[in-house]
Amino acid sequence: MWAWALLPVILAVFGMLGIWTVFGLAVSNETVNLTAEFPYISTCGTYNPQSCLFSQICNICSVLALWIVIIRFQQVRDLNCASGVNTASLILGFISSVGISILGNFQQSVVMGAHLLGAFLAFFLGLAYFWVQVWLTYRAKPSRDVKWAGPARIIFCSLCTCLVVAMSVLHNTGYRSAAAICEWALVTCFFMLFGIFSAEFRHIDCHELHVQKQVQQI
Repeated sequence: MWAWALLPVILAVFGMLGIWTVFGLAVSNETVNLTAEFPYISTCGTYNPQSCLFSQICNICSVLALWIVIIRFQQVRDLNCASGVNTASLILGFISSVGISILGNFQQSVVMGAHLLGAFLAFFLGLAYFWVQVWLTYRAKPSRDVKWAGPARIIFCSLCTCLVVAMSVLHNTGYRSAAAICEWALVTCFFMLFGIFSAEFRHIDCHELHVQKQVQQI
């Protein structure tokens, strides 16, 4: 069932193509002005008609991300690593995936509070999820890909951490264009982190959900 490895790749490719399509539409219809400042992703997706596309892209990415989170949880559990850390990763991944949907459906020009909540859940809890995955990469039964998948996760997680800090500092100090560039780089790194799951998913033999039948007591 090596085809499961395509799922993280599809999310990474679809997500990156989607946000840059939104950027292209925002520039082409002049809802953002590149000569004034480089726009945030949310700024590009807050105006019609690209706001509809942005919401749909976020919804699809949210579903795909949640699917990946669940499969990874089950895979680690089946590798005899049914620990509390793995359960914590499932919770973090679930909340982060919901944050992606909130981020896309509540544009900053409409409901800023909900939009910022979605951004916090998606970025900060999402970053925590991937750091937990770094730990699980070495804690779970190692595979032949751990030699490159582990270091790759560490590198991208470190980049994401630096970008989150830089984006927050630059935004609060008034350097909006630089902060926006950090945001675009951050989201790209997130998609790359999802893509790395293809290394583990290509070793999945099958993926089934079973319902345990309740034994009737006489």
